[in-house]
Amino acid sequence: MCRLLGLTAGREPVSASFWLVDAPDSLEVQSHRNVDGSGIGFFDPAGAPVLDKQPEPAFTDEEFLREAKQARSATFVAHVRYATAGGRTLANTHPFAMRGRIMAHNGGFGELGRLEEQLGSYRDLVQGDTDSERFFALITQQIDAHGGDVAAGIAAAARWIAERLPDGAARPLTG
Repeated sequence: MCRLLGLTAGREPVSASFWLVDAPDSLEVQSHRNVDGSGIGFFDPAGAPVLDKQPEPAFTDEEFLREAKQARSATFVAHVRYATAGGRTLANTHPFAMRGRIMAHNGGFGELGRLEEQLGSYRDLVQGDTDSERFFALITQQIDAHGGDVAAGIAAAARWIAERLPDGAARPLTG
């Protein structure tokens, strides 16, 4: 199963190096079991998303290790991947950025055709093969449909998945 780290520090930029590389069970340590990619997402001082990701484990990725030690932000999203959908490619490596937001996902569901049909033109936001990125596109679509209300968009997207793809929504999430 993939592993995620989400950190918010309010308004003050902080370092996430403890959780990413220094803790006894940091994401770098967990990447020995989750070898299909690693990534760190955060926001720069102007609020723009920054992604550093590679389709290799964090423990072998010098950029991951450097970014984990140097990056400062009020928000971090980091991910070490154990692939279940989509190959080991840069496009399938988490986190993803869409319209100024960052997301990583630990989950899985089938019937991607139904989801892609729902996405319509939002399918153009998807670069890779993962269900996770398609879920992010659905969230983006629903945020837009709810006038920019992020919480309402996330809830609507999750509800859509639960109601229409119940097998995937009910089983354990796997990445």
